[in-house]
Amino acid sequence: MDRIRVIIFEDNQDFVDSMSELIRSAEGIELVGVFHNCKNVVKNVQHLQPDVVLMDIDMPVENGLQGLRKLRQEGNEVNVLMLTVFDDNDRVFQSICFGASGYILKNTSPERILSAIREAYSGGAPMTPSVAKQVLKLFSQPFQNSVEMQSLTPREHDVLSLLVRGYSYKMAAGEMEIGIETLRYHIKNIYSKLHVNSKSEAVAKAIQNKLV
Repeated sequence: MDRIRVIIFEDNQDFVDSMSELIRSAEGIELVGVFHNCKNVVKNVQHLQPDVVLMDIDMPVENGLQGLRKLRQEGNEVNVLMLTVFDDNDRVFQSICFGASGYILKNTSPERILSAIREAYSGGAPMTPSVAKQVLKLFSQPFQNSVEMQSLTPREHDVLSLLVRGYSYKMAAGEMEIGIETLRYHIKNIYSKLHVNSKSEAVAKAIQNKLV
């Protein structure tokens, strides 16, 4: 069975040491790199090809939110778990909009962190309970329809609706009976009109505007 390749972006050396020890002792998981900021995040990820990235939000030079956004702007869909001591609304929402795969507090138990790595690798979206509560609170708030959302064509509206419902590109193309390249064309237009850089950002904006 292939081992899950993990990279850590974290400036706190004590936390790095404890996470490194935890991953080394875990079955089926391998630590392949550690970096103290996100200045070269795209290059680091392209070079080491991790399955899961553990990324601290607060780092010097370039922080985790900046790093996450860089990856998504480059079209890199690697699973990124944000690790932080904070569970406030702004950070949670920014992480989700920028395309985070999950959001785990640093005081989470070692067993749960390992479980989150495996869950993210399998396509899940792990969150600690307090963070999940914040997410539910965020998406239950009333939002006004944006001008950008109203600019979508009926076809683009249908595509975005399928993405909100969790469809992959392949599944959405099949549901709409169009080719994958045609779907990508619609998605490119959606990103442009909504001023977003990733599927997660588009979905978050659609949810905010009560698209579904």
